[in-house]
Amino acid sequence: DVQLQASGGGLVQAGGSLMLSCATSGFTFDDEAIGWFRQAPGKEREGVSNIADGKTYYADSVKGRFTISGDKVKKMVYLQMNSLKPEDTAVYYCALISREYGATFVNPGGPYGMHYWGKGTQVTVSS
Repeated sequence: DVQLQASGGGLVQAGGSLMLSCATSGFTFDDEAIGWFRQAPGKEREGVSNIADGKTYYADSVKGRFTISGDKVKKMVYLQMNSLKPEDTAVYYCALISREYGATFVNPGGPYGMHYWGKGTQVTVSS
């Protein structure tokens, strides 16, 4: 079974940093794109970033602040989040994405091309 488990969220002050981790299993890591999306109350889902074969995509709202990386051996994907802002507050999920949706995943409204996603992790940024 495909599993994606996000962790690493928490409460941080504006300007601070957090690193999210996504543990994956049940699929061939190299065959897919893996990404992060977020959902805040009352807001649309937002594709934040994804990675496949070292190629990365970022939403405009996080470019220059967030960095996605992957570890093929551990089958882990990470999202380093720096210079956090209150508007980054959301539940963050990691997702398995069809490769052809890598670019559109980070566009407002998608399409996202997600196959699976796991439980999210809450990120709260205080002002």
